[in-house]
Amino acid sequence: MASSRFRTIQVSSPEYTHDGLHFITVKTPHLRGRGDITVYLPDGEDYTAIPMVVLLHGVYGSHWAWALRGGVHRVAQRLMGQGKLQPMALVMPSDGLFGDGSGYLPHSSKDFESWIVEDVPAAVQEAFPFVQSQVAGMCITGLSMGGYGALRLGAKYPNLYRGFSGHSSITQLSELGYFVEEPLGLYRQTDPEEENILVQLVKNQNNLPPFRFDCGLDDNLLEANRVLHKALVAKRIAHTYEEYPGGHEWPYWTKHIESTLLFFNSLF
Repeated sequence: MASSRFRTIQVSSPEYTHDGLHFITVKTPHLRGRGDITVYLPDGEDYTAIPMVVLLHGVYGSHWAWALRGGVHRVAQRLMGQGKLQPMALVMPSDGLFGDGSGYLPHSSKDFESWIVEDVPAAVQEAFPFVQSQVAGMCITGLSMGGYGALRLGAKYPNLYRGFSGHSSITQLSELGYFVEEPLGLYRQTDPEEENILVQLVKNQNNLPPFRFDCGLDDNLLEANRVLHKALVAKRIAHTYEEYPGGHEWPYWTKHIESTLLFFNSLF
């Protein structure tokens, strides 16, 4: 593509797409290589500007996980068909494919944070100009490690997002150790405040957009999510926290991503 900000960007051909799913591969210095993005676009109309919802996957997964393990695009299609959800693009990037999971943090000579915050919206808008992060709005959500990423990035960059959300979220970097085999020291930031969700929420509490998070009653991260909720209540930081039956598993996320999509819809 002419005048691309990326050295290379490849976009799937529309005639071969299925179920509204499109694919982008882009080379970026932040990853020191290529990253992949799955994009769901609703059909049926010519759009001039629709909002962008970024969905971050958990450990072991990649850009296809939310769609092909969780069927999030089918959830969105159903809600749009029922008139409950306005047209929006679901943007599902890989985490950068470091080890069992990158944590969406800068480390190991790569900037997985800037990949999500800068490159992903830019690549999607270059491929599909009617998908807008500023004009129509952008929100971010995720599950497990992706919940950690979404809550931390939403708190750190409150002016970029109209809202953010987490499902079954890792709430402290130490909890990533339950899932990955890589030493946690690789993920640690020079400034420990950079990796701490609560610190970022407190630091930017006067500018935070609306946010929510939830966790399953059978999830091993339940107590950590309760601790975060109680800390936010003590700090008088407005938020929504909910608990539902279920564990750390795809049936839970497929069911409760609906709450996040409807929440974001109310903000656009």
